[in-house]
Amino acid sequence: MRQSQLFTRTVKELPKDETSFNAQALIRAGFIDKVGAGIYSFLPLGLRVLHKIMNIIREEINLVGGQEVLMPALTPKEAWKKTGRYDDFDALFKLSGLENKEYALGATHEEIVTPLAGKFIFSYRELPISIYQIQTKFRNEKRAKAGLIRGREFSMKDLYSFHVDQADLDRYYEEVKAAYYKIYNRLGLGEKTYLTYASGGAFSKYSHEFQTLTEAGEDHIFVCEKCRAAVNQEIIKEQSTCPECGNAKLEEKKGIEVGNIFKLGTKFSEPFGVKYKDANGQEKLAVMGCYGIGPSRVMGTIVELFHDDKGMVWPESVAPFKVHLLSLGENEAAEKIYNELITKGIEVLFDDRDLQAGEKFADADLIGCPYRAVVSKKTLATGSVELKKRNEAGSELIKLSDLSAKLK
Repeated sequence: MRQSQLFTRTVKELPKDETSFNAQALIRAGFIDKVGAGIYSFLPLGLRVLHKIMNIIREEINLVGGQEVLMPALTPKEAWKKTGRYDDFDALFKLSGLENKEYALGATHEEIVTPLAGKFIFSYRELPISIYQIQTKFRNEKRAKAGLIRGREFSMKDLYSFHVDQADLDRYYEEVKAAYYKIYNRLGLGEKTYLTYASGGAFSKYSHEFQTLTEAGEDHIFVCEKCRAAVNQEIIKEQSTCPECGNAKLEEKKGIEVGNIFKLGTKFSEPFGVKYKDANGQEKLAVMGCYGIGPSRVMGTIVELFHDDKGMVWPESVAPFKVHLLSLGENEAAEKIYNELITKGIEVLFDDRDLQAGEKFADADLIGCPYRAVVSKKTLATGSVELKKRNEAGSELIKLSDLSAKLK
């Protein structure tokens, strides 16, 4: 991508009511644009990052048998009435259509996926089955003030599993839990992310959250460094020791919830009558689990965790481009390097703009690609480019013939 042709540019002016660092940095760098409180447009650079996060999630969920679907965001009132949540879900956006039809914008999709699965589940032979989507959700948040961390419109990967019994749900639940660890490791969040016990389990004592430690977090959790488990503040009175190893020395930290998993049991299969026939021909209710990760929230969390006073420092796995190539008055030579890197499959943002060096360096630091490669008369005199890692202070001269191998 040539930066001169990029739809967006870095900006200095920020919305006056935007206080969160993740939104400020992403807006300044031209990754997102604020439309309203908790509502953002994803611009070319931001969408590249969001898609990379989604694809990492998609790859790992596919490996545990998830089958991807796409359900509607516009959902009929009747589905929510069956579970009693039309009146009880206080963050639900409600709207009216023609012929006095009433709808809700999808805040979650148990009310849609459960009857959908019921159309295809008849026998124990069809189970277990896992269905997921990556889709936009809508919640009328009262405190939409933390940028991408707490939006009114946001992306969500929601996976739903259906089983013959609790034992099979328990087995699959552990598989998904392991997949989540892989996801966070690939996203660069693994070292700071803890399995956290929380309330909300429908058919078990606890549900589980995945909390990433950062001072920008809204949640208070109590961490066990022995086994890397944690307890949410909301249950600390009833669970004052580590639920994994019994350690009584738990340290209070702030975190951002980047995922959650629940054992639903028959909470939703019962009202929708989702049953199967067992090996003896007896009808039984399917047992369910659900598993969520918010890609847009993960994106905001990554920014909160990986930045310095100059801008963002993206992990390689989700960076918009691997290398930011800066031409300092040497566009012809830089163009050749750009084309060579592209042919080698290396993602390059090429700053070919007619700007001063200081402006280019400042924008490169703000955007935060893992590598910055500078082409100038000085570097070309030695047949080299100056290569610098975004998360390191020093740089080095790399021969042009060695650059693509260095960046692979």
